[in-house]
Amino acid sequence: MALQLFARKAPDSKIKPSVSRRPPRPRLEPEAFISADRIELNPDPLHQAVQLERYGFLVVHRQDFNEHADVDKVCLAACERVDDMFAIVPEGFATLPRTLHDEPGQQEETIETPAFLLAKHCVTNLQYQKFVEAGGYAQLDLWPNDLWPHLIDFKDLTETPGPRFWQHGRPHKQLLDHPVVGVSQFEAAAYAKWAGFRLPTEAEWQMAASWRIRSVANTLRRYPWGDALEISRCNIWSSARGKTVAVDDYDSGGAPNGVLQLIGNVWEWTASDFDVTDEGGGPVVGDMHMASIRGGAFDTYFPTQATSTFRTGLASLARPHNVGFRLAWNLRGS
Repeated sequence: MALQLFARKAPDSKIKPSVSRRPPRPRLEPEAFISADRIELNPDPLHQAVQLERYGFLVVHRQDFNEHADVDKVCLAACERVDDMFAIVPEGFATLPRTLHDEPGQQEETIETPAFLLAKHCVTNLQYQKFVEAGGYAQLDLWPNDLWPHLIDFKDLTETPGPRFWQHGRPHKQLLDHPVVGVSQFEAAAYAKWAGFRLPTEAEWQMAASWRIRSVANTLRRYPWGDALEISRCNIWSSARGKTVAVDDYDSGGAPNGVLQLIGNVWEWTASDFDVTDEGGGPVVGDMHMASIRGGAFDTYFPTQATSTFRTGLASLARPHNVGFRLAWNLRGS
């Protein structure tokens, strides 16, 4: 679970987040696991890339298919799908606290963010299934060399390569349009690279959620939709859903450019390390490498942890039930 000790504190409060303080919620009976159908891959490499939604890969590597009769039509369709899947986030900036507790007067860093493309939805189970069935876990060029010994650990409940809570390399059939969870930051980055995209940086994610554009207004949104928490616009603990929902749900909680669920449903991996210091200015170092996660999830109890500016981190190799990811791309598609 996310590091709870990084929760923002009220100035006069010494109470830290604690799971034991949550009111009881009725248990949801586990559903019988029904595996999704296997995907029959198109034998033609060009058409298979479209089938697998590797649109960024197709755009960047178009020259590899120049001899194919359908290359112009297919690459045009890939560009159109990118337009449908992504939204432009204008240039802006994000101010990130660099101390363990974000309190007035603490050290901060302001980072400029050039305009970029951000996926409107988190990557779904169905999309990730395509990566798994295409052999993504065996494509060593997608993974850092020093991570190769860990690939053996990236298995599902049946010891098959795939997200932690899948079975036989496939997701639950009824959750195909839900965000994929049970994947580490490395798995998220490998998928993004395979598809031809990348993960957003922490500053980019915050810019997209807070919509902090340099202007005379100098606005900063606490939530993508405005400054007040509205549980009808997001899936957190108080929304009482108790589990993930489809990635296109809660459309009233989108950012101005139509990017959905930046708050709630699942935490989101970013490409950034989680670097903070203590009150004395010394670096806070964990036992394992930490990456930044943002946005809160369906089981986030404290509303202060589900905002556009709340920072926390998680071990990069962790594969929890409430962390997913979304894709980003440079505006010029490279």
